[in-house]
Amino acid sequence: MTDIAIRRALLSVSDKSGLVDLGRALADKGVELVSTGGTAKALREAGLAVRDVSDLTGFPEMMDGRVKTLHPIVHGGLLAVRDNAEHVASMEAHGIGAIDLVVVNLYPFEATVAKGAARDEIIENIDIGGPSMVRSAAKNHASVAIVTDPADYALVGSGTTTLEDRRRFAAKAYAATAAYDAAIATWFGRVDQSEAFPPVQAEARRLAMPLRYGENPHQAAALYFPAGAHAAGIAQARQVQGKELSYNNLNDANAALELVAEFRDGPPTVVIVKHANPCGVATGDTLAEAFKAALECDSVSAFGGIVAVNRPLDGATAEAISAIFTEVVAAPDADEAAKAVFARKKNLRLLLTGDLPDPARAGQTAVPIAGGILVQDRDNGRVTRDMLKVVTKRHPTEQEIADCLFAWTVAKHVKSNAIVYARDGITAGIGAGQMNRRDSSRIAAAKAVEAAETHGWGTSRAVGSAVASDAFFPFPDGLLAAAEAGATAVIQPGGSIRDADVIAAADEAGLAMMFTGMRHFRH
Repeated sequence: MTDIAIRRALLSVSDKSGLVDLGRALADKGVELVSTGGTAKALREAGLAVRDVSDLTGFPEMMDGRVKTLHPIVHGGLLAVRDNAEHVASMEAHGIGAIDLVVVNLYPFEATVAKGAARDEIIENIDIGGPSMVRSAAKNHASVAIVTDPADYALVGSGTTTLEDRRRFAAKAYAATAAYDAAIATWFGRVDQSEAFPPVQAEARRLAMPLRYGENPHQAAALYFPAGAHAAGIAQARQVQGKELSYNNLNDANAALELVAEFRDGPPTVVIVKHANPCGVATGDTLAEAFKAALECDSVSAFGGIVAVNRPLDGATAEAISAIFTEVVAAPDADEAAKAVFARKKNLRLLLTGDLPDPARAGQTAVPIAGGILVQDRDNGRVTRDMLKVVTKRHPTEQEIADCLFAWTVAKHVKSNAIVYARDGITAGIGAGQMNRRDSSRIAAAKAVEAAETHGWGTSRAVGSAVASDAFFPFPDGLLAAAEAGATAVIQPGGSIRDADVIAAADEAGLAMMFTGMRHFRH
């Protein structure tokens, strides 16, 4: 069968959007409307003739509406193969009429969970009859159209369906029930049973948009939203202007936004990211001041980078940012002056997030590996001043403690092995992704020297700085490299079997060193 005329339609929807218009369109084509509960009531109030499912089946809705469509008259009318003589004979023998169209959307389970409903209400919003009808109709899509998305109502309002549309409807229908079941399974496992890692993990994603390509042009890519409620982030940002976003744009912009969100309650802060690593981070009295300081940390790497800020953008900051080639700017908002400045840069992507994600939020991250998926809790660990343990003879000054905590926050977002020098709320040098900690320390120091030479400071900002290491120093060499660069205070997790040697080296160099007891590996 290819095109099929709709003679009988069964409508049962939770979301009534577009229902009456669809009902009228079908009725005008002579389609018999069969419906349930609130859907039937809405159609009748619109003046449409509707036949109750209970009239069709000969059984009333019962058990508080839990049982209404679970009946052979309904499912026989959906599953019967129309050109199978045995099926046709069974329909005639048992008075089963064919149903050519099913329009269903399911009980609002996710919305019920999101509003914080009690357990009993959540359970009552697990739809049983709806998914059963959806699956039956989708299986028999050669003869039956199943519509689960109101956006598709216009395609069936003509009273006829094509095989191509029915196949597409069936694919969407099974995806809808799979996502629905995944949401229920996730709630039962993670919430009701408090299992962070249930025996079977069901996840659903919804396509947000296809991307130009992946990390490289020969790789296809797309952006998906997790089904259900999710925290606001770079994926939900509104693109005000600029070229189409790429995979790398989004990945880097996310890295920048996640880091700047650590300072959501702090002073004006700017983060510059290149290839998912921060190359400059700074706070200041204004965003413009913070951007200048962040850029000076590593102006070479900042070329073609991503900028994220923790305040609405103003015109002066936009002017400073637009003076260098920048791929993406992410901000909670931007005033008209800033938008006008960026409008002159047609290719620059401006993303407005409306808010910053909560760095302390719970959640999980997943990384595919050959033959499996690694899943872990997201790194929402944070170190506060009262968690710090001074392990050296010299205690840090108040300024050194502040610089240590700033450097530590940045280091959390730098690929391991990570070393960050910072002074006065500004990064002096960042060493990322090296195979040993000593090299990261030397690279960060070299970047600080290069910045001083570039801007004519005379002295590297690493002199008098605090240095943060994302994991313990396994040997004194990385710490001594920091001391040679001029660092005066160190913050690191501690926990090495050679901690005593490292502490002794710090004492000999006159450093103040604090242990956090927490590490931030980032691979």
